[in-house]
Amino acid sequence: MSVRPGSGGGGHEGAGRAGPLIPLAEIVRPHGLRGEVKALLLTDDPGQLAELGECYLWDSASDARSRSRVEHCRVQGRAAILALEGIDSIADAEQAVGRLVAVPQEALAPLPRGTFYASALVGASVVTEDGVLVGEFVGLEAAPGQDLWVVRAGGREHLIPAVAEIVREVNVAARRITIRPPEGLLELATK
Repeated sequence: MSVRPGSGGGGHEGAGRAGPLIPLAEIVRPHGLRGEVKALLLTDDPGQLAELGECYLWDSASDARSRSRVEHCRVQGRAAILALEGIDSIADAEQAVGRLVAVPQEALAPLPRGTFYASALVGASVVTEDGVLVGEFVGLEAAPGQDLWVVRAGGREHLIPAVAEIVREVNVAARRITIRPPEGLLELATK
């Protein structure tokens, strides 16, 4: 099992539209007065955004999608400042907050067998081997030794090392991750 941060692997289908969409960034706030937005990167390859042709602005909760295009991209650490086609004012940018910048799954290169992108797991249930619900997978944090999976439960976040000794099974289709946390790991949750 191998997990890559960012795009690929899962997504949601919408009738009569592009198939599964894969998020590359999440719009978090307007930037400036001309409609640019700040977006958190959900990919380990920021160049994907700069090289994008057509993309979708996607509200994953309602599956509302609108076509767009990245006109300009400036990467700033784990975020990017984007100029997107159709977002021309601060009011437009404010309405886009919370939407995902996404591409159809088929637009991305296929991954090797047993490898998937972290975005395919967003929203998956995380349970212990005993079936106890730990929370919901919400993302990935890069760390020097290994990546840390961010699992949210209520107002708390658990950082789960992404190593085979702890992450026992990942079932993308069932949206379920099974872990064997070492003693004390789940008590280290942040607020």
